[in-house]
Amino acid sequence: MDRLLGLAVLVATTVLVSPASPALAADLSVKQVTEALVAATPGRPADFSNRDLAGLDLSGLDFAGARLANANLTAADLTDADLTGSDLRGARLDLAVVLHAKFDDADLSGASLVRMAVSSGMEPNAAEAPSFARANLAGARIFAGLGFADLHQARLAHARLETDSRTPKLANLTRTDLSGSNLAGADLGGADLRGARLSFANLSGANLAGANLEGADLTGADLARANLTGARLRGTLLGDVRGSQQAIGLGQAAP
Repeated sequence: MDRLLGLAVLVATTVLVSPASPALAADLSVKQVTEALVAATPGRPADFSNRDLAGLDLSGLDFAGARLANANLTAADLTDADLTGSDLRGARLDLAVVLHAKFDDADLSGASLVRMAVSSGMEPNAAEAPSFARANLAGARIFAGLGFADLHQARLAHARLETDSRTPKLANLTRTDLSGSNLAGADLGGADLRGARLSFANLSGANLAGANLEGADLTGADLARANLTGARLRGTLLGDVRGSQQAIGLGQAAP
């Protein structure tokens, strides 16, 4: 629990904004959660839908295939947890600790991923980055440092990955960070990526049609075969991008 609280504090410190502390009043204990996971079967997965799991130390637990729709996981420690294929629709993971957590093939549509702790230090660490490969994040609100995260073939259509509108003067410090992340083949159609950091990200084959990339940093990103038809690129940094000649619709992107 000390590690959990320390990392949660680190998240707030990193963005220089400290939101009101959530009321950590989980209605299940770690023991009860563990017992439910052990008793689960492929035909009858553990069901934590609409349950309050805020603040619990759930590190290393196997939630693969579990039902967590609309669950409250605020400030929960999910370090090394396996949530592969889990149902997290509408779940709240704000301030959750997700070092090396696996969300591959999970359904996080409409979920809230705000100020999650993704590394044990102040800078992103590729060895600790969580994985969201092929995950469904459509319509999710993502405001976190996900540098080096694996998001290949993830669905982020109409997701909101914008800067924190509450602190406009600190926008350069309070933006979603996807620098160095793997977004190859990801669907970002219509996503709100205003001000996001995407420097050196792998966006090859990604769908960015209609996405709002105003003020985003795509320096050194790989855009080979990426679809930017109708994308909004006002103020977007595109220096040293790779594969621009193969990008679709880059010349027709909205100003």
